[in-house]
Amino acid sequence: MIPRVLRLVLAGALMCAPAGVRAQPAAPHEAPLTADRPEATAAGATFIAPKAWRLARGPAANVLSPPEGDAGIAIVDAGRAADAGAAVESAWKAWGRPHPPMKLATPLPGRQGWEEERAFDYETSPDEHRIVAALAFRKGGRWTVLIVDGGEATLERRAAAMNLVEHSLRPAGYVRETFAGRTPHRLDPARVQAVKDFVRTAMSELQVPGVGLALSDHGRIVFDGGLGVKTLGKAAPVDAHTLFMIASNTKGMTTLLLARLVDQGRLAWDEPVTKVYPPFRLGSADTTRRVLIRHLVCACTGLPRKDLDWIFDTAPSTPALATFDELAATRPTSGFGEVFQYNNLMAAAAGYIGGHLVYPSMELGAAYDRAMRALVFAPLRMDDTTFDFAKALAGDHASPHADDIDGRMRGADMAFNDVVIPYRPAGGAWSSAHDMIAYVDDELTEGLLPDGRRLVSAKNLLARRQPNVPIGEDQAYGMGLEIDDSWGVPVIHHGGSMAGFKSDWAAIPEADVGAVLLTNADEGGFMLRAFRRRLLEILYDGRPEAVGDVAALAAAHLAELRKERVRLVAPADPALAARLARAYANPDLGHITVERDGANTVFDFGAWKSAVASRRNDDGTVSFVTIDPAADGFTFVVGGTAGGRTLTIRDGQHRYLYTETP
Repeated sequence: MIPRVLRLVLAGALMCAPAGVRAQPAAPHEAPLTADRPEATAAGATFIAPKAWRLARGPAANVLSPPEGDAGIAIVDAGRAADAGAAVESAWKAWGRPHPPMKLATPLPGRQGWEEERAFDYETSPDEHRIVAALAFRKGGRWTVLIVDGGEATLERRAAAMNLVEHSLRPAGYVRETFAGRTPHRLDPARVQAVKDFVRTAMSELQVPGVGLALSDHGRIVFDGGLGVKTLGKAAPVDAHTLFMIASNTKGMTTLLLARLVDQGRLAWDEPVTKVYPPFRLGSADTTRRVLIRHLVCACTGLPRKDLDWIFDTAPSTPALATFDELAATRPTSGFGEVFQYNNLMAAAAGYIGGHLVYPSMELGAAYDRAMRALVFAPLRMDDTTFDFAKALAGDHASPHADDIDGRMRGADMAFNDVVIPYRPAGGAWSSAHDMIAYVDDELTEGLLPDGRRLVSAKNLLARRQPNVPIGEDQAYGMGLEIDDSWGVPVIHHGGSMAGFKSDWAAIPEADVGAVLLTNADEGGFMLRAFRRRLLEILYDGRPEAVGDVAALAAAHLAELRKERVRLVAPADPALAARLARAYANPDLGHITVERDGANTVFDFGAWKSAVASRRNDDGTVSFVTIDPAADGFTFVVGGTAGGRTLTIRDGQHRYLYTETP
């Protein structure tokens, strides 16, 4: 989860600052805040300053600094300016620091009382491990600018706090739209058609080939089917039973298994994990002792994402026990319960421990699969849903897709997705719109099955929705579920993301409405939040924003692709590729074999491979970047040591050095 200001990497031309805005000396920082606190700029723009951050107030710039001290958010009253670019330049001067060259600037629709918005991204090199971005907001003739500048590790770790600041920034006097207290409409045929029309429009904007869609209203399925095709270039349509990878939507189903086990007395939410499964270990002994069952799925233990380990060094046959080996080598990077940090390995461990309690004599993966079938899928009549990739791919399934580096929708290789099999409780299920709406309806009935029997107690089903850690303004993470109160009515949901598949589901208890959206393209991710927004607009007569949001995201995505394409040489520059070693190794990520496929240079990671482009960075370094659809964007910086040639790759909080091997 990355805030919009970081996610929409956008850019444009530098402009001169308007006269009259002068750099201001930084004001002394207050002590770290003990709680989230509403604040306002001198011109009256309001925002929330996050807990544990420091605030320095100035005549024009209010600067928020996280505990790490290597990053900052400046909120600047830029006043009147010729345009957004001029406003942003004046804001940098008011903050009193230089910025890198601007990369791209892209317009966004005005929201939250702002009449105009524009997002900016700045050019940095991979070895800087730095993120620089800005958002300019106009109300009337005056601009407010939010700037982010700092270390990527800190900004990833503090993403929830940044979400809070950005989501809460509004012009003076603005009153938020809320659906609280309104009576929702029923999803009659006209409103179902309005939902379908939105999805079709979004599919067209984003070039998404196919969608599985289901809607329920007061326990009745009002739509259960598909739009578009399973595979680009083929006529077979998506239907209600077409399987999609649902990725992290698996997590909520895993916690439903745990809820059933709590009902049965096999475990307790507040029981130490080591009591239930003694081999459990983390890289920190103190954190190991403190982790309770609920913490495995709360994203609140301080453990960061560590996905590159399993993405690059996993085969489909890797045993489930590898989850626990990798956790034992993972150390927290923030305090226990301090911030939201998503960790797939912890969720995988939760599922495997649950399966082990039900079938202790079985291998962990097989036990989990069987327990989910017996205790979750079968009672809910989710007969399509499976963890068996071979079975899924042999039947009615959607194929993965993504844009290539030139912005053209292409089919994607499934090999990349195979690496999730050993960690499947966190994201390895295949399901259909038909099955997923049954799962969502169980959330709406609080555990009551259609025949009147109870699958799970309301108490333990609802325990999964108790907020554990905030992820933004009026948004929190429970146990494998997100709780979003942004619009005044609670929306329970979760998203899913694997290569070429993006999905979400939503339960709106106050309206007794459920929805499922499954897509077979990476670009489907740009419609997920807008889909939830459009559903609420239709139910509560909300302002029509969702269509414009998708259009803006589609345009921004294409602009970013085009801008970055200018820097990529594909096929990779032969002279640069010739300097690569034949093979590299890293103790955590495994091996890379460098291959030639005609004109293409290919990095083979074992379980999957991708062609790479070359890129000359502004700091003089050279990178090779994976470019196959849905497996693109992994960046390796060329280097060398006394021991030979090297490649370096980073995620938000880790650096991995591959060294040349014979």
